[in-house]
Amino acid sequence: MNAVNSIEVEDLRRVFTRRAPRKPPWRRRRESGGNGTMPASNCNLLNDQPNATVAVDGISFAIRSGEIFGLLGPNGAGKTTTIKMLCTLLEPTSGTARVAGYDILREPARVRGSMGTVFSSERSLYWKLTGRENLEYFAALYHVEPSSTASRIDYLLGKMDLQAKSNELVERYSTGMRQRLAIARALLADPRVVLLDEPTAGLDPQSARNLRDTVRSLSDEGHTILLTTHYMAEADELCDRIAIIDHGRIIALDSPASLKASLEEIHSLEVEVDKAPDGVLDELRSLPLVRGVESHTSDNGLDTWIIRVLTEDTRQTLDTLLDLVRASGDRVLNMRVNEPTLEDVFIALTGKSLRD
Repeated sequence: MNAVNSIEVEDLRRVFTRRAPRKPPWRRRRESGGNGTMPASNCNLLNDQPNATVAVDGISFAIRSGEIFGLLGPNGAGKTTTIKMLCTLLEPTSGTARVAGYDILREPARVRGSMGTVFSSERSLYWKLTGRENLEYFAALYHVEPSSTASRIDYLLGKMDLQAKSNELVERYSTGMRQRLAIARALLADPRVVLLDEPTAGLDPQSARNLRDTVRSLSDEGHTILLTTHYMAEADELCDRIAIIDHGRIIALDSPASLKASLEEIHSLEVEVDKAPDGVLDELRSLPLVRGVESHTSDNGLDTWIIRVLTEDTRQTLDTLLDLVRASGDRVLNMRVNEPTLEDVFIALTGKSLRD
């Protein structure tokens, strides 16, 4: 393993195979003509048929030590499967990876010992214990040196701004406090690599901003961060590099600035309308100079919709868009032309928004 890399992934692939349910006896009799004998050409109908789904399709990348690396992809793209393989929760079908120099297949225990993980969908804390009691329990579980446990817990409680609430039950914590405590738990053994899955999901803006500051400080201290997020602005702000994964393959990998620069000939056109733009989007996608189209409800608290179009010809696309909106009976409330964002890069590459 290259000494400057904390994670190296080589042609990693995961295929999920399941067998279709066996047909009930009455249906097998009917398909056999009622005599119980299946024609040879149809004998496979009696057998379970394997169905294979390729979740991760031969991906390779490396994450440098101390880097904040973002893994972005729509639902079903293979992001979660990749993370579970790196955490040794799933074995790859082929290929391999090394975390902190340890092979995920041959040295899974050492991989787990060098990685701290925080999964947003996982309830990883005991709510009937205090914050300090949680950390004491997990310190013993992670084999933290007993002589240094108390000082390590005090340090992490201070770092996460939880000292004042350390003796309160976790069930009384806010969502942001629980997330900070979960990160403290992941850092107990001072892992070289920290995996954060949607760390700011469900947080209020102030808590999310504080957590982003925490992520930066972890990187400054030398931790390597593998981050997944559905917030493109957050990925743009935090990540040194980003890999975009779709249909099990990495389709782009670069710094946020370089990814946005790749769309320098493209502009982002946004039009706000007063209702859902039914029937307009497909016609926009058929235009020759349009690279991507998406729509979503606006964030202004009103019942309006935003249509975003990536186009190489702003004027022509805008004229067509306005004609289509008027023909559909919608009313245009606002419009603007922006420089491409990371969200626009994602739409141009995958044809869909990360919200999808």
